[in-house]
Amino acid sequence: MPDQVLIRYGKVPEVAKFAVPAGLAFERDEALVVRGPTGAVLGEPLEPRAAGTDEEEVDEKSFHVLRLADETDRERATALRMQCEAEFVDWLQRIEDWNLELDLIDIDRTLDGEKLILYVLGDRGNDTTKLALMAATKGFGVIEVQPVSAEGPIPLQSGGGCGNCKKH
Repeated sequence: MPDQVLIRYGKVPEVAKFAVPAGLAFERDEALVVRGPTGAVLGEPLEPRAAGTDEEEVDEKSFHVLRLADETDRERATALRMQCEAEFVDWLQRIEDWNLELDLIDIDRTLDGEKLILYVLGDRGNDTTKLALMAATKGFGVIEVQPVSAEGPIPLQSGGGCGNCKKH
């Protein structure tokens, strides 16, 4: 199994163990391009790593480090952050126009710019689903609505459904 390192990632920061490819060394706090549940984003290792010798391939479905971030990656992340700041008020207005009971707290984009993540305060429920559906039907591209609580992002419930269903 490839080496794993704790990495902080995302606009509303999360920490997870990411698989690291053999031969990749980095220092704590060095910018990395990582693939997590939302897609490719910049991440920050919370521990250094010497070049490993483990030759096993990294599972493409898991959390994994893609590479060290270069100047192009950092410039792209800055441009996307500025774009998100410019779009924030428009998303607030859409949520109001669509009569959704959601408090938008932040927005982010994956490093490729293809996916928009809308961070909303509260739990998963009907309005988070409606927001994602309305955005998709209006042609806003790939949208992920990520509810956030005081403890951080709220994960999807396993087993499917909306997360509001009671198990018997």
